Amino acid sequence: MKGKTWKGKSVFWAGLFAALALGGLGLYLLHPGGTRAALYIDGELYDTIDLAAVAAPYERTIRSEWGWNTIRVSHGAIQVVDADCPGHDCVEQGAISDGAIPIVCLPHRLVIEIEQDDE
Repeated sequence: MKGKTWKGKSVFWAGLFAALALGGLGLYLLHPGGTRAALYIDGELYDTIDLAAVAAPYERTIRSEWGWNTIRVSHGAIQVVDADCPGHDCVEQGAISDGAIPIVCLPHRLVIEIEQDDE
């Protein structure tokens, strides 16, 4: 009888941990964090873009006294697709969708980062 009780408790705890893990995953998927891209030029906020509100991808060129960058904005992501800087490191980085690593174009003093929602 003790074996049966132990097995029942194991099933209970396994089910409880599975339910908690699935609940946490569900919360993460419903609210993944950053959804705004902040664009800075020379350390000053140039614009913010709500990436969650983008229905169809679009491109936009940002011009400053240091040069230009063309960005592609899509639902949940942003990237630099063209620039007149010599290295094109910002283009080669690709799209970002979280706050882990910003896009930086040093010659143009452009920084694009994903900001976390405060809600």
